Amino acid sequence: MTLLQRLNEGDRFARTNGMQLTEVREGYARAEMTVEEKHLNGADVCQGGAIFTLADLAFAAVSNCRGILTLGIGNTIDYISSARLGDHLVAEAVESVNHPKLPQCVISVKNQDGVLIAMVTGRSYRKKQNFEFDGLQP
Repeated sequence: MTLLQRLNEGDRFARTNGMQLTEVREGYARAEMTVEEKHLNGADVCQGGAIFTLADLAFAAVSNCRGILTLGIGNTIDYISSARLGDHLVAEAVESVNHPKLPQCVISVKNQDGVLIAMVTGRSYRKKQNFEFDGLQP
């Protein structure tokens, strides 16, 4: 099972909410979702937690792409624009620091028109444990 398959199947929260990884390379990952009724908040825009979860899925792929179990320890998110019902969101994560214990990543979330919805920075911790998979993507 590849990393892409493992995370798409194993991250039950993201899967249940219609999010999936669509690309994983060393130091890069992309996750996508379409904003549905269930993602809307009281202001009729996409709930920030849904946007963050999409970014977090891409972050998880980048963080674990080297085969070492790596868990998020801190994130900041800035919401730039609102996402609306029917928008197709793409989160692109790029590793900015490949530190042996504390790698970092930058994630942008954009809609189908390329409008920046959110920017996320993520820090993670590499454990002394392998994270097994057969390649990054099929």
